[in-house]
Order: sequence, then C-alpha cells, then structure tokens
Amino acid sequence: MKKLHCAKDPLMIGHLRNVLALYGIRCVTKNLDLATAAGELPPIDCWPELWVEEDQLARAKSILKKTMAPLESVKKPWGCIGCGEEIEGQFSECWNCGKSRSHGPGRRGIVISLAEFLRNR
Repeated sequence: MKKLHCAKDPLMIGHLRNVLALYGIRCVTKNLDLATAAGELPPIDCWPELWVEEDQLARAKSILKKTMAPLESVKKPWGCIGCGEEIEGQFSECWNCGKSRSHGPGRRGIVISLAEFLRNR
C-alpha cells in the first residue's frame, strides 16, 4: 500500500476515504488515534493518513485532486444585478441587497462581471 494523503483533521481523512469508496477504491486509514503522541513525536508524523493499493494510486490521486479543487464559480467574483456590488465567488447571494447570484428566469446561471453590469445599466 502507498500513502495517498495526510491531514491534521481526521474528519477530512474520513471524508476523502468515503469519496474514494464511492469510486470503488479500497482505502486504509492510519494514525487516527496518534494525536495524543504529538510532542513526543513530531506533530506532522501524528496526523491521520489515507493509504490505497499501489495499483489504485494514480486513479485515487486524480479523484482527490478533483474533489479538493475549488469550483470555478467559487474562484471568480460576480456583480450583483440588483445593486452592482462585487461579491466574492463563494457567495450565492448579495450581502448588500439579498439578490441571488442567478438573476431570474431569463438569466439563470449567467454571471456577469461588475464592469459589464455597469456598462449595461
């Protein structure tokens, strides 16, 4: 078996194990209870680990890369059609006026930049 990933948070390791299980990749977790040894051992050596069979390593890495990558919509800020406020990409509603990121039935799913909004105003 090969070590695929380690994380300080055991919940993250459990989540990633469940994601890989959905794809039929068998995983083993190690060091889930080793946190109490931190101090006697280097802390990073006590972090929980996720291990997979060597022949599944490349596929598992690819799945985890996609799982942990931020969505494109989260990366890009968007302009609110209601008030023109520029909102960070991870938010789906305007903090200023409460309008949703999807702009109604005719524009659902279309996100425009603040500059485009101001030009078309």
